Amino acid sequence: MTNTSGEPSTRLKRAIGGPALFLFILGDVLGAGVYALAGKVAGEVGGAIWVPLLVALGFAMLTAASYAELVTKYPKAGGAAVFAERAFGLPVVSFLIGFSMLAAGVTSAAGLSLAFAGDYLGALIDTPTVPTALAFLVLVAMLNARGIRESLGANTVMTLIEVSGLLVVVVLGARFVLAGEGEPGRVLTFTPGVSPTIAVLGAALIAFYSFVGFEVSANVAEEVRDVRRNYPRALFGALLVAGLVYVGVALAASAVLAPDALGASSAPLLDVVRETGYAVPDELFALVALIAVANGALLTMIMSSRLTFGMAEQGLLPAALGKVLPNRRTPWVAIIATTLLAMLLTVTGTLAALAETVVLLLLFVFISTNVAVLVLRRDKVDAEHFRAPTLVPVLAILSCLVLLSQQSAGTWLRAGLLLGLGVILYLLSSWHARRSAAASAG
Repeated sequence: MTNTSGEPSTRLKRAIGGPALFLFILGDVLGAGVYALAGKVAGEVGGAIWVPLLVALGFAMLTAASYAELVTKYPKAGGAAVFAERAFGLPVVSFLIGFSMLAAGVTSAAGLSLAFAGDYLGALIDTPTVPTALAFLVLVAMLNARGIRESLGANTVMTLIEVSGLLVVVVLGARFVLAGEGEPGRVLTFTPGVSPTIAVLGAALIAFYSFVGFEVSANVAEEVRDVRRNYPRALFGALLVAGLVYVGVALAASAVLAPDALGASSAPLLDVVRETGYAVPDELFALVALIAVANGALLTMIMSSRLTFGMAEQGLLPAALGKVLPNRRTPWVAIIATTLLAMLLTVTGTLAALAETVVLLLLFVFISTNVAVLVLRRDKVDAEHFRAPTLVPVLAILSCLVLLSQQSAGTWLRAGLLLGLGVILYLLSSWHARRSAAASAG
């Protein structure tokens, strides 16, 4: 069903234009990943940090093409879960894909809350980590509940600030090198004693976390104006800009600080700025990093609540999760539920463990989406939409399998436990539905 503008009808408010969507995606991609994990990439690969970042960008662009096709073909909230339902027609598969995406989003938000309450905040004020992280999640939920327009307004400001912080690193690093300081030759060196291919693949797994924010945008498709035109442009544009910024940051960081120093730091970009010796107060840069982390958490929780809403609309989760505030038109029950789950994960996991689990869960989601785009080629729709060359989703599936091969046994175990929880929830939901049907028939 469509409205008078030719767009599919929705109970949500179409408040997101092309520029706002671009900033939405860019803000989520340029989040805590590069601010917190740049040092970890250096610890894996050595000085050539930019190489795994480019590899991760290439992998992300492949899967992004499948998202662009499916979002413009079926612009409904729910993202990968909706795609899986249409492609495979198996409720259990659709549920598990949606649950994997939901679990990854909420887990990522929990990790970002810990990152917010960690060393960057420590440069400003000394507070207990877990209580601060929990309070942070409550504030994010309150902004999320106010409305998508208010949330995106905050995102626009925070995105501009976090991009400015990354550009400061690039500019200061360039000035440092041009002044004859640093060691620019490090940008071409790899970790001694390790095969460059193995090092790059291992580092690309970490770097991939810095790009995966793009899939969040699929879950606000119902709130995008002229989605079939605006979505592909915003998606690919944001990924390319993020990749360019990341490469600049990687070159600057490697030229200024040795890989060992970067790898040992929990606030690597702050240490890079300090090393240059230029007059940038620690407190100012730490504030910029905190804004980047907060922006990523806000956008991730927007995605999680909209995904929960979409799955409830599809009957994959309890109908109560589809309730919308009358005036704000935001999914308030879904916001409360996802926030409580994120708070629970915050007190039971570490940042490193949560980040690794996020990547593994999303790789399952990406494989499903890339298979779905091939299966759904036989389903024709009246409206024109983006179409990726057939080879692209095939290569995307192979890239996901390569990254899966780099995961540790501990990460597989954590993801397996989460998916096991999903299976239990699905079985309980199915049992309740059968009992309700039997009671109605009686």
